[in-house]
Amino acid sequence: MAVKTITVLGSTGSVGKSTLNVIAQHPDRYAVFALVANRSVDKMVAQCLACQPRIAVMRDEESASELRSRLADAGAGTEVLSGDDRMNTAATDSAVDMVMAAIVGAAGLAPTLAAVNAGKRVLLANKESLVMAGALFMQAVTRSGTVLLPIDSEHNAIFQCLPIDYQDFETAGLKRILLTGSGGPFLHTDIAELGAVTPEQACKHPNWSMGKKISVDSATMMNKGLEFIEACWLFDVAPDKIDVVVHPQSVIHSMVEYLDGSVIAQLGNPDMRTPIAHALAWPERIESGVSPLDFMQQGRLDFFAPDVVKFPCLRLAMDAATAGKTAQVVLNAANEVAVDAFLSGRLGFLQIADLIDATLQRSTLIEPSSVEAVIGADQEARALASELLPSFFSA
Repeated sequence: MAVKTITVLGSTGSVGKSTLNVIAQHPDRYAVFALVANRSVDKMVAQCLACQPRIAVMRDEESASELRSRLADAGAGTEVLSGDDRMNTAATDSAVDMVMAAIVGAAGLAPTLAAVNAGKRVLLANKESLVMAGALFMQAVTRSGTVLLPIDSEHNAIFQCLPIDYQDFETAGLKRILLTGSGGPFLHTDIAELGAVTPEQACKHPNWSMGKKISVDSATMMNKGLEFIEACWLFDVAPDKIDVVVHPQSVIHSMVEYLDGSVIAQLGNPDMRTPIAHALAWPERIESGVSPLDFMQQGRLDFFAPDVVKFPCLRLAMDAATAGKTAQVVLNAANEVAVDAFLSGRLGFLQIADLIDATLQRSTLIEPSSVEAVIGADQEARALASELLPSFFSA
C-alpha cells in the first residue's frame, strides 16, 4: 500500500493535533508533508521534531525565523517558510495527496480553496470556507473533481448516514436533516445570568476539547449556526429541510430522516479522532484510538428544541442562511470581531449577538461573483463591526 502524504493546515489547533495523533497510529499508511500554523512556535517545534515534515509554514516571518533557528539547533531538516502564499504552496504541492483544512476562521479560506483547485482530497474542518464562499467553493469542488470530506463531527455523521452514491436531497429519498448540538456550557443557565459570563466560563465546554474561539461559538450556539449554513452547502439542502436538535450528551452526532420514516443516526464518543480517521481512510475504516461507546454506562440520551431567544446567535445564522447573498460573510466576520472582543474583555457575552445583529443591519448585501468579492465583503464587515464595537463596550 502506497503511503499517502498529508498537509495539515492549522496543525497546532485541536483538530490539527488530533489529526497528527491518528496519523501517528498508522505510519505505514500516512506521512506528513507539511505543517502550517499561525504563531505557536513551541507547539510547532514539537510537532516538527515528532513528524519530520518536509515543510513547515508560519503565518509571519518573525515566528518562522524563531522556528527555523530552533529546528536548526535540534538538527531537524524541515524547511521553514512564512506567509499566506507559502501556506497555499503547502496545500497544493504536487507531492501532497490530502489536505486537512483545520485553520480556524476566515484565514482558512484561501489555502483550503487552493487545495480544492489543485484537486487534492480535502478534509474540511474549516467551516468558514463554506460559510463565507459556499456557492463559489462548491463550484470549485465540482470543477476540480476533488473529493471533499467533512470533518466537523455533525457533518461527518450526516455524510455517514447518507447513501454512498448521494447526489441530491430528493433522489436520495430524504425528508430532513437533524443537526445535533450539545447546547454548550450554558444550556441550563438562566438567561438573566448570562450577562456576567466570563471568557474562562465560556471556554469550558462540557464534552469537547476545543480552541477558545470555537468554544465561545459553542457557548453562544453560533457554532451550530455556522454548521447549519455549512450543511446547506455541503449537502445541497434548503434551510427549511434542516432542524437543529439540542442533545447534551454529544453521543448522537447527527441524524438523517428519510421519507419512509426511517431515521439513521451516527453515534460515538465525543472525540474528533473518529471523523478524522473516517475521512483519512474513506471509503475504508481504520482505528482512531477512540474508546468504544458504552451504552450501559451512558444510560440515557436527551433531546431539546433550541432556545433562540436565549441563544440569538443561532437565529441570526439561520436567518443569514435564508437571506443568502453576503449575509453569511457579514455574520462570520462580525462574529470573529465580537468573539475576539469578548475574549479580551472588551465585550459582554450577551453583547456578542448584539454586535453581530447591528453589523448585519447596517451592511449592504450583494451577490458575490468572485472570491475577491467575498474577501472584500469580509473586510468591510470587519471594519464596520470594529467601528460599532465601542458603542457596545462592557461597563
